[in-house]
Amino acid sequence: MVSLVALSVGQTAAALPAAAAPAAPAASAAPTAPAAASRVASAQDQAARAIARSLSDPAWRARVQHAALTTDEVSVTSLAGRAEGDLKSTLATADRRIAAAKGLDAGIGSLLRLRLGDRAMRGGLSAGKVPWVAPATADDHAATIVAYDVQGRAHVLDARHAPARPVYVVDIDGSKALAAGLGVLNRQLRHYGVDSAAPEVAAAAGPRTGATRKPQAQTAAGGFWTTRISAVELSDDEEPWIKGDAEIYTLVTGFGQDGAVRVDPVDMPYLDNDGTVYRPGQILVNWSNYKYDLADAVMMEEDGSTNYRDLAKAIATALLTITDQGTYIPLVNAILDAIPNDWWTDDPDYVDSWYTLASSDNGTRYGARGNGWMTVEPYFVQQLST
Repeated sequence: MVSLVALSVGQTAAALPAAAAPAAPAASAAPTAPAAASRVASAQDQAARAIARSLSDPAWRARVQHAALTTDEVSVTSLAGRAEGDLKSTLATADRRIAAAKGLDAGIGSLLRLRLGDRAMRGGLSAGKVPWVAPATADDHAATIVAYDVQGRAHVLDARHAPARPVYVVDIDGSKALAAGLGVLNRQLRHYGVDSAAPEVAAAAGPRTGATRKPQAQTAAGGFWTTRISAVELSDDEEPWIKGDAEIYTLVTGFGQDGAVRVDPVDMPYLDNDGTVYRPGQILVNWSNYKYDLADAVMMEEDGSTNYRDLAKAIATALLTITDQGTYIPLVNAILDAIPNDWWTDDPDYVDSWYTLASSDNGTRYGARGNGWMTVEPYFVQQLST
């Protein structure tokens, strides 16, 4: 997962000026109903306990071991068969609780995934050491985590140093949750009256359409101008071994052709690890959707605290009060102010933000919060000939 610390030094590309990012809002009093993060954590803990106890069955333990050693993530609910009826029922219930907590459609299916906590544990697992099972934590700063043995007993482990004993980690399929969540976000924003395009996904544009000169207009005959990401990196920091890959998305905001605010979500599934330079060739902004030659980008991280229905409602409530005054108005602060206060505790979903992206930008832009940078370029998408 991505840690919100200062970007590592050593980047030499010139950065364009950026407005200062606002401070995270002060945490408010805990709501009466459990927060999404708490409900997700509770469901993962329930699943981890059940899986740990189930490993007392040698045949089932061998099936799980084989799956864990041959794939990065195991859909443990699907793996459990008729012989593990009680376990399968428990895991299916946990899946439904997680989907509901995150505001996802009930038909999304299984979200629970099981993986080996660290590659160094493969030897012990292969040698027949009975593993413990731990629910993944959403807290980047956790000092300890809890794992369960086959008797259901809890063991406290160091979150920064992987133990010698093999440990299975019960986590969520972040890619699946994010893809479904951005669809919910898109539909809910439209429901509340905020224009939003279907989520863009990472796809490198082919050389056939390439162009890097300054665009003269947002749209042109036979195609449209975009801003494309040629390289991107997020800050790196030591994090708990139990944490999985980050699931990153960006909300591109501005004023649509009708003068009303719009939010276009962009899925960035390749941004798994901090401290790594990715070169996706991904379209970030489709300028044909916007009235002005400026837009903002707010980068977020999917984790247990993200309820997409709540997020859409909060964003819409904030943005619908902003009207077109005949000139561009930055919308980053309005987006960040809309984020529920409890999202800022322990493991913030906010990664970084970029103010006033222009269609002519060609070079490296550092995020306002100093947690990442992107190298962008103008890119013309040409219409296919028929």
